[in-house]
Amino acid sequence: MNHEWLRLTDQQRELILRYQASIPVKLSQLAKELGLKVVASTLSPGISGEIRPSPNGYVINVNRHDSSRRQRFTVAHEIAHYLLHRSQIGNGISDDVLYRSSLSDWREAEANRLAAEILLPRAAIEEKRALLHDLDPELIADALATEFEVSEVAMKIRLGLS
Repeated sequence: MNHEWLRLTDQQRELILRYQASIPVKLSQLAKELGLKVVASTLSPGISGEIRPSPNGYVINVNRHDSSRRQRFTVAHEIAHYLLHRSQIGNGISDDVLYRSSLSDWREAEANRLAAEILLPRAAIEEKRALLHDLDPELIADALATEFEVSEVAMKIRLGLS
Protein backbone atom coordinates (compact mmCIF):
# COMPACT_ATOMS: atom_id res chain seq x y z
CA MET A 1 0.00 0.00 0.00
CA ASN A 2 1.19 3.49 -0.75
CA HIS A 3 1.41 6.47 1.60
CA GLU A 4 -1.83 8.00 0.26
CA TRP A 5 -3.77 4.80 0.99
CA LEU A 6 -2.50 4.86 4.56
CA ARG A 7 -3.70 8.47 5.00
CA LEU A 8 -7.33 7.43 4.42
CA THR A 9 -9.59 6.69 7.34
CA ASP A 10 -10.43 3.07 8.09
CA GLN A 11 -13.97 3.77 6.92
CA GLN A 12 -12.76 5.17 3.58
CA ARG A 13 -10.44 2.21 3.01
CA GLU A 14 -13.19 -0.27 3.86
CA LEU A 15 -15.56 1.44 1.43
CA ILE A 16 -13.01 1.33 -1.40
CA LEU A 17 -12.14 -2.29 -0.64
CA ARG A 18 -15.82 -3.18 -0.88
CA TYR A 19 -15.97 -1.72 -4.40
CA GLN A 20 -12.70 -3.41 -5.35
CA ALA A 21 -14.32 -6.79 -4.73
CA SER A 22 -15.59 -6.68 -8.32
CA ILE A 23 -13.51 -5.77 -11.35
CA PRO A 24 -13.74 -3.33 -12.96
CA VAL A 25 -14.23 -1.14 -9.90
CA LYS A 26 -17.63 0.57 -10.03
CA LEU A 27 -16.37 4.15 -9.74
CA SER A 28 -19.68 5.94 -10.20
CA GLN A 29 -21.22 3.94 -7.36
CA LEU A 30 -18.19 4.57 -5.17
CA ALA A 31 -18.39 8.29 -5.90
CA LYS A 32 -22.10 8.31 -5.12
CA GLU A 33 -21.55 6.59 -1.79
CA LEU A 34 -18.91 9.21 -0.97
CA GLY A 35 -21.53 11.90 -1.71
CA LEU A 36 -20.02 12.89 -5.06
CA LYS A 37 -22.01 13.39 -8.23
CA VAL A 38 -20.27 12.43 -11.51
CA VAL A 39 -21.29 14.28 -14.66
CA ALA A 40 -19.97 13.85 -18.22
CA SER A 41 -19.51 17.40 -19.48
CA THR A 42 -18.00 19.35 -22.33
CA LEU A 43 -14.96 20.92 -20.69
CA SER A 44 -12.46 23.42 -22.03
CA PRO A 45 -9.92 21.99 -24.47
CA GLY A 46 -7.14 20.21 -22.63
CA ILE A 47 -9.16 19.72 -19.42
CA SER A 48 -9.89 16.10 -18.46
CA GLY A 49 -11.82 16.69 -15.28
CA GLU A 50 -12.63 18.86 -12.32
CA ILE A 51 -14.11 18.68 -8.86
CA ARG A 52 -16.19 21.55 -7.54
CA PRO A 53 -18.40 22.20 -4.54
CA SER A 54 -22.11 22.14 -5.22
CA PRO A 55 -25.15 22.90 -3.06
CA ASN A 56 -25.45 19.19 -2.22
CA GLY A 57 -21.77 18.33 -1.74
CA TYR A 58 -19.29 18.04 -4.59
CA VAL A 59 -19.57 17.34 -8.30
CA ILE A 60 -16.97 15.70 -10.52
CA ASN A 61 -17.13 16.78 -14.15
CA VAL A 62 -15.31 14.56 -16.66
CA ASN A 63 -14.64 15.46 -20.24
CA ARG A 64 -17.25 13.60 -22.27
CA HIS A 65 -14.97 13.69 -25.30
CA ASP A 66 -12.26 11.60 -23.60
CA SER A 67 -12.27 7.81 -24.00
CA SER A 68 -14.22 5.86 -21.39
CA ARG A 69 -10.98 4.47 -19.95
CA ARG A 70 -9.55 7.98 -19.66
CA GLN A 71 -12.76 9.13 -17.99
CA ARG A 72 -12.48 6.30 -15.44
CA PHE A 73 -8.98 7.38 -14.42
CA THR A 74 -10.16 11.00 -14.25
CA VAL A 75 -13.02 10.07 -11.91
CA ALA A 76 -10.63 8.09 -9.70
CA HIS A 77 -8.19 11.02 -9.73
CA GLU A 78 -10.91 13.48 -8.66
CA ILE A 79 -12.14 11.08 -5.97
CA ALA A 80 -8.55 11.01 -4.72
CA HIS A 81 -8.47 14.83 -4.58
CA TYR A 82 -11.69 14.71 -2.56
CA LEU A 83 -10.30 12.16 -0.12
CA LEU A 84 -6.83 13.68 0.24
CA HIS A 85 -7.21 17.40 -0.48
CA ARG A 86 -10.83 18.30 0.30
CA SER A 87 -9.81 21.28 2.43
CA GLN A 88 -7.88 22.69 -0.54
CA ILE A 89 -10.55 22.32 -3.24
CA GLY A 90 -11.93 25.81 -2.63
CA ASN A 91 -14.09 26.83 -5.59
CA GLY A 92 -12.83 23.86 -7.56
CA ILE A 93 -9.86 22.09 -9.09
CA SER A 94 -9.54 21.54 -12.83
CA ASP A 95 -7.05 18.96 -14.07
CA ASP A 96 -5.54 19.12 -17.52
CA VAL A 97 -4.82 16.09 -19.68
CA LEU A 98 -1.58 15.50 -17.77
CA TYR A 99 -3.48 15.65 -14.45
CA ARG A 100 -1.97 18.97 -13.44
CA SER A 101 -3.98 21.66 -11.75
CA SER A 102 -3.56 24.83 -9.78
CA LEU A 103 -2.49 22.58 -6.90
CA SER A 104 1.19 21.80 -6.61
CA ASP A 105 2.71 18.90 -8.46
CA TRP A 106 3.06 16.83 -5.28
CA ARG A 107 -0.72 16.93 -4.73
CA GLU A 108 -1.31 15.88 -8.32
CA ALA A 109 1.17 13.03 -7.85
CA GLU A 110 -0.66 12.01 -4.66
CA ALA A 111 -4.00 12.02 -6.49
CA ASN A 112 -2.52 9.93 -9.32
CA ARG A 113 -1.10 7.35 -6.91
CA LEU A 114 -4.35 7.02 -4.96
CA ALA A 115 -6.34 6.85 -8.22
CA ALA A 116 -4.15 3.91 -9.26
CA GLU A 117 -4.72 2.23 -5.87
CA ILE A 118 -8.48 2.63 -6.29
CA LEU A 119 -8.70 1.46 -9.90
CA LEU A 120 -5.96 -1.15 -9.90
CA PRO A 121 -5.97 -3.14 -6.66
CA ARG A 122 -2.66 -4.97 -6.45
CA ALA A 123 -4.08 -8.25 -5.15
CA ALA A 124 -6.62 -8.48 -7.98
CA ILE A 125 -3.98 -7.65 -10.58
CA GLU A 126 -1.57 -10.29 -9.25
CA GLU A 127 -4.34 -12.89 -9.12
CA LYS A 128 -5.36 -12.25 -12.72
CA ARG A 129 -1.75 -11.86 -13.88
CA ALA A 130 -0.94 -15.33 -12.53
CA LEU A 131 -3.63 -16.81 -14.79
CA LEU A 132 -1.90 -15.25 -17.81
CA HIS A 133 1.67 -16.03 -16.77
CA ASP A 134 2.54 -17.85 -20.00
CA LEU A 135 1.75 -14.82 -22.20
CA ASP A 136 4.10 -12.09 -23.34
CA PRO A 137 4.14 -9.18 -20.82
CA GLU A 138 2.71 -6.80 -23.45
CA LEU A 139 -0.24 -9.15 -24.03
CA ILE A 140 -0.77 -9.50 -20.30
CA ALA A 141 -0.85 -5.71 -19.93
CA ASP A 142 -3.34 -5.40 -22.78
CA ALA A 143 -5.61 -8.14 -21.40
CA LEU A 144 -5.56 -6.71 -17.88
CA ALA A 145 -6.15 -3.16 -19.15
CA THR A 146 -9.26 -4.42 -20.92
CA GLU A 147 -10.51 -6.30 -17.87
CA PHE A 148 -9.89 -3.40 -15.47
CA GLU A 149 -11.13 -0.84 -18.03
CA VAL A 150 -8.02 1.33 -17.85
CA SER A 151 -5.53 2.46 -20.45
CA GLU A 152 -2.70 0.19 -21.49
CA VAL A 153 -0.29 2.89 -20.29
CA ALA A 154 -1.81 2.90 -16.79
CA MET A 155 -1.67 -0.90 -16.62
CA LYS A 156 1.93 -1.02 -17.84
CA ILE A 157 2.91 1.47 -15.14
CA ARG A 158 1.11 -0.63 -12.53
CA LEU A 159 2.83 -3.79 -13.76
CA GLY A 160 6.22 -2.09 -13.75
CA LEU A 161 6.62 -2.35 -17.52
CA SER A 162 7.01 1.39 -18.08
